[in-house]
Amino acid sequence: MIYHTFAQLYDQLFDDELYRKWAAYTLANGGRNAQQILDLAGGAGRLAVLLAQRGQDVTVADFSTDMLSLASQHATAAGVSLTLVAADMRDLSALPQYDLVTCFADSLCYLANIDDIETTFRQVAAHLQDDGRFLFDMITPYQTDVIYPGYMYNYEDDDHQQAFLWRSYQDDDVPHGVIHDLTFFNRLSDGHYERISETHFERSYSLETITAALKHSGFTDVMVRADFGASSPDERTTRWFFSCRR
Repeated sequence: MIYHTFAQLYDQLFDDELYRKWAAYTLANGGRNAQQILDLAGGAGRLAVLLAQRGQDVTVADFSTDMLSLASQHATAAGVSLTLVAADMRDLSALPQYDLVTCFADSLCYLANIDDIETTFRQVAAHLQDDGRFLFDMITPYQTDVIYPGYMYNYEDDDHQQAFLWRSYQDDDVPHGVIHDLTFFNRLSDGHYERISETHFERSYSLETITAALKHSGFTDVMVRADFGASSPDERTTRWFFSCRR
C-alpha cells in the first residue's frame, strides 16, 4: 500500500491501546452518560469510533482534512456514523453545544502560546451545556525538559516496507518547548523509498498556569490526575489528565 500523506502513516503506527485508555478515561469521567460529544483535534476518529459504538452522538473536529478523511473511513469500517468538521479549536463558533468535549494526545500543546490555549478553553466553555464536562490531557514540563531532549525512536516493519524515525530535542526559543523531527520511509513498487517528513513543535506550562487559564475561562471544578486518571500527579508525571466543569 502506498501512503501519500503523513496522516495515513501516523494513523497506521499509532498505538491502538492508547485510544482504548482514552476511551476508558472518558467513560469514567462523565462520558458514560453524555449523548452529544465533541472530540477536538480528533484526528483519524479512532476515539470517536469507540464512543459512537456505544450509541453516542460524536462530532470530530480537526484542522486536518486528511485526518478527517481517515476518520470517515474508520467510521464506515466500524459501521458507525460520525459528524466530521474541519475547524480550528480556537474558533468553534459554527458548532452547537455539547454534553462533553474531549481533547487528547496533548493536542493543546501544539498551540503557540498560553493565550491560544486560553482562547480554546473559552471556546470550549461556550460550547458546553450547563454542567457539561471538558476532558483533556497535556504533557508536563518534566516530559518536555527531561524526557524528550535526546529522545529517539526507530521503527521498521518485518517486510522492510516501512520505516519511521523520530527524534526530539529541546526548543531553546520557548520555555518548556520541544521539537520533534518525524520521518517516514515507504517502499514503492519499483523498490525505491518515498520519504515523508514533518517537524512538530510542542510546549508545556506549569500546572498553575493551566489551572489559572481554566478558571479565567469559566471552569470552576478542575480535577488533575496522572496515568489516565489512575494516580495523583507528582514531580515526575509526564502527562496530566484534566476533568473540568464550567
